Amino acid sequence: MRRDGSEPVYVISVAAKLVDAHPQTLRLYERLGLLMPARTENNIRLYSDHDIERLRQIQRLTSVGLNLAGVEMVLDLLARMESMRQELRDELSQREEELAREIRRLRRQVVSGGR
Repeated sequence: MRRDGSEPVYVISVAAKLVDAHPQTLRLYERLGLLMPARTENNIRLYSDHDIERLRQIQRLTSVGLNLAGVEMVLDLLARMESMRQELRDELSQREEELAREIRRLRRQVVSGGR
């Protein structure tokens, strides 16, 4: 069975090893709201592949000199941009459907002789 990347599967020690960071760093990122791992019923943090990618993104941003407040701003802007992209995709899809309906209507009108 394939995972989509959002399934929380890694405990904090494994997640930290995957990104070559200390578990305390991951806890700090969570406290600051940069990362929101899932929790089990026993309150154990579980990280998904998406979380791991976000951790890597945070590391890339801090490696070029951004502080964590700057990282937060960049991540927020990136999330907004993705949301806007999705809205545009949805709107374009809706417009394409409307145009396809209008084309079908016009074709029927032409075939029926304009009646």
